[in-house]
Amino acid sequence: MVFYDPTGERFGLPTYPYKFAPDGLLTRRQLRARQLRPGGQEPAAQILWRRGKRVAYLFRLDLAVPKRTATAAQRAAIDKALTARRTCPDCGQVKPYYIPRRTGTCLDCH
Repeated sequence: MVFYDPTGERFGLPTYPYKFAPDGLLTRRQLRARQLRPGGQEPAAQILWRRGKRVAYLFRLDLAVPKRTATAAQRAAIDKALTARRTCPDCGQVKPYYIPRRTGTCLDCH
């Protein structure tokens, strides 16, 4: 195992090969699947694979915090922005697709 370095002497962080991470350490994607986020903590370890060209940082599960949720005002602002992206500036119709940026108008007006 080329990338097995649990003390972190060779790579600076404790390093494990692909699929060999110890329990209690999760990647960002694994935290997101559990509705968690790192919460400002530094990576506790890393996984290296593909000859060291790929890296995934591992974070401690016990220090992870719940994901933040958008407020009602933020959701309203997002909905308004997405509706503006679907509104044609020429005819003013709201389309079921986003207006192409290269034309700047809906497909009917173009």
